[in-house]
Amino acid sequence: MTRLVSAPALTRRAFLTRSAALGAALALPLSRVHAATVRDFTLTPAPAEAALVGAPHPPTAVWAYDGSIPGPELRVRRGDRLRVAVENGLPAPTTVHWHGLRLPNAMDGVAHVTQAPIAPGERFVYEFDAQDAGTFWYHPHYASAEQLERGLSGVLVVEEDEPLRVDRDVVWVLNDWRLDREAAILEDFGNGMDMSHAGRLGNTVTLNGRIPDAFAVSTGERLRLRLVNVANARIFALRFEGELPVVVARDGHPVAPHEPPEGIVLLGPGMRIDLVLDCAGNPGARNSIVDVFPREPYRVVDLAYGETPLRQDPLDASLVLAPNPVPEPDLASAERLDVVFEGGMMGGMRGGPGAMRAMIMRGLAWAVNGVADDGMHDLPPILTVESGRSVVLDLVNETAWWHPIHLHGHAFRILERDGAPEPHAPLADTALMAPRERMRIAFVAEGAGDWLLHCHVLEHQAGGMSAILRVV
Repeated sequence: MTRLVSAPALTRRAFLTRSAALGAALALPLSRVHAATVRDFTLTPAPAEAALVGAPHPPTAVWAYDGSIPGPELRVRRGDRLRVAVENGLPAPTTVHWHGLRLPNAMDGVAHVTQAPIAPGERFVYEFDAQDAGTFWYHPHYASAEQLERGLSGVLVVEEDEPLRVDRDVVWVLNDWRLDREAAILEDFGNGMDMSHAGRLGNTVTLNGRIPDAFAVSTGERLRLRLVNVANARIFALRFEGELPVVVARDGHPVAPHEPPEGIVLLGPGMRIDLVLDCAGNPGARNSIVDVFPREPYRVVDLAYGETPLRQDPLDASLVLAPNPVPEPDLASAERLDVVFEGGMMGGMRGGPGAMRAMIMRGLAWAVNGVADDGMHDLPPILTVESGRSVVLDLVNETAWWHPIHLHGHAFRILERDGAPEPHAPLADTALMAPRERMRIAFVAEGAGDWLLHCHVLEHQAGGMSAILRVV
């Protein structure tokens, strides 16, 4: 049984960081603050039950926002101000991190960095503007590897001023679970095998909190599919058999519409991809969506076509989304830094075997630039940069494992992989790195405070793979 702990006190560093960021937020021009439409929400994380597997299996004991898996889908318009009251009904502290959003540091929801954890029975209000349109999500950033695996995640959709013309706008939340024969979550959280290898891979894959069979569509129907990977560690490589999906956004940000490379939609943990799908199957057909990531392929869901077509020809409407107001980095004047991810099984570390042994003795398995984070994030920043300065990071995966690297509070441009230009140079907040791969990213530092850079395989993060980037 997991030991529950009380919320620790806010550290002096976290208090100063939070105060500076909150002061910056309060210093916004009053016209900007008051012009926004305020959207009020309440989220209550608490124990619940969910029919993940379905009959004849019993429901699964989970932790959920407002009793639902995934949590409530929050929809707002770009420019709205969100005010989200989180009332903690869990037997443990928690926070809510708004994954992918550019927002004041004090609202980022990172325990021990931007706020004290919300203790059981307590309440915290997050308030921020939705600067960018797109598909985002929310989840705890306290004991994340356990709390997400128990079910705590939900989607935030920020609608464009001029959304794409489609017949249906659909969110698909992809997750996996490690269940026993009675459909109960196995509580082997944080074991060394998961931490030092690929992370906690489940044995049951769900779509929107259920094991799916079919998703009903009509011939000629145009869908906007917002794919969100909330799994702890599972990487999805989806092949749409008999279909031609078109990628229109990555991590919420528009890209030039294009077919996915080799027809495969690749989603690491934390990533989102928006597709437009003109359903081209014949009436009565079933076209499978298959996960073909290097393991035994399996069917995720079927597109099940009804007998009556919606239209004979594809919808004649643009697939191009307007860009978000993300500042473009100036590469010529940018601050530059190498960021090296080290450790793990079959990996090494600067400092040699002795440094690796010392890290393992601390119950950790990974490091960033030779430093392992113990989860309290009380470590020196890898870079301190003035707000408004451009930054180029050369990310180096010196390990034998895949890592989806997430930067809080920013959208970065992916420039290169292994020296070759990245197709479409997308904006992202989470980028998947293959073993031994190098990747160059660039962004403009925004918002005073400490921002996390970490692997979104949550067992890797818990095992030390996170760092601090400080903006002053």
